Amino acid sequence: MTNQTDSLAYRRVLLKISGEALMGEQNYGIDVNVARSVAEELKAVHDLGVQVAVVVGGGNIFRGVSKSAGNMDRSSADYIGMLATVMNAVVLQDALEKVDVHTRVLSAIDIPQLAESFIRRRAVRHLEKGRVVIFAAGTGNPYFTTDSAAALRALEIKADIILKATKVDGVYSADPMTDATAELFNEITYRQMLERQLKVMDASAISLCMDNNLPIIVFNMREPGNIKRVVIGERGVGTKVG
Repeated sequence: MTNQTDSLAYRRVLLKISGEALMGEQNYGIDVNVARSVAEELKAVHDLGVQVAVVVGGGNIFRGVSKSAGNMDRSSADYIGMLATVMNAVVLQDALEKVDVHTRVLSAIDIPQLAESFIRRRAVRHLEKGRVVIFAAGTGNPYFTTDSAAALRALEIKADIILKATKVDGVYSADPMTDATAELFNEITYRQMLERQLKVMDASAISLCMDNNLPIIVFNMREPGNIKRVVIGERGVGTKVG
């Protein structure tokens, strides 16, 4: 591993990537080509000497609050969603291992045949040994999103920052997909995010980051090299929330 840590803006990061990002152009499921491209982006960062953790969502397969859940009990639906994140985590692990990046999946739900059980000290040790750690099954509790899981895990492992991967360039004043006048923010405070009800991350995740002064950078995952640009401190990439 190339040791270039002196030039890095962040030495331990947590990447939050949605399940939908793994769909690619499909309507459902996992596009292995997208998983491979994500793995290559993560390898480029890992090779700089950055300690990388990932929280992956499950919305490409099942989401507890989605229409597909129908009138299912919310707790049951959320647990199914957690299982979907485990599937995505194993796919991403496989993609990372294929580009020679040692990886561990740690699950908040015990599935020993697929993943290690989440233990904070174990997660930190894996990071210190240069392994990419993928956190699966959210927080292990219903009624919490994977955004909240990302904030919680980032604090537990003492990450320097959360990198929130999206399909747009950062935080906008409105939905840029539907409002041509939407303004892109270079920086925004946690409180402004909450007051404006900007739906980049859910309110409980933002509040957790605010209470613990954990910064967030919201950026476009579809732009190759953006994760690397963020960790080396390049300006003009995404929106910094803090």
